[in-house]
Amino acid sequence: MNNQELDDLLAKLHKEIEGIQSVDEKGQDLLRDLSSDIQELLGRTEEKKAAPSMLERIETSIDHFEVTHPELTSALSSLFTILSNAGI
Repeated sequence: MNNQELDDLLAKLHKEIEGIQSVDEKGQDLLRDLSSDIQELLGRTEEKKAAPSMLERIETSIDHFEVTHPELTSALSSLFTILSNAGI
């Protein structure tokens, strides 16, 4: 996956996160951190590498939102898979 495709996926995910209204306090914290991680990755011009802490937050978010926000969970799962497979 090239940087443009990853940027497109990150932008889509960021839009999904921004549209979520009703979440608990832990969910709000997770979304805020993920949003920050995504913005940081989008701002990079060179190779897109996620910090291990971002991958952990994605996993935690998948577990947290699995039942309440299935579309977000699906997008997060795709992102996690892409980043993991790319060795990022």
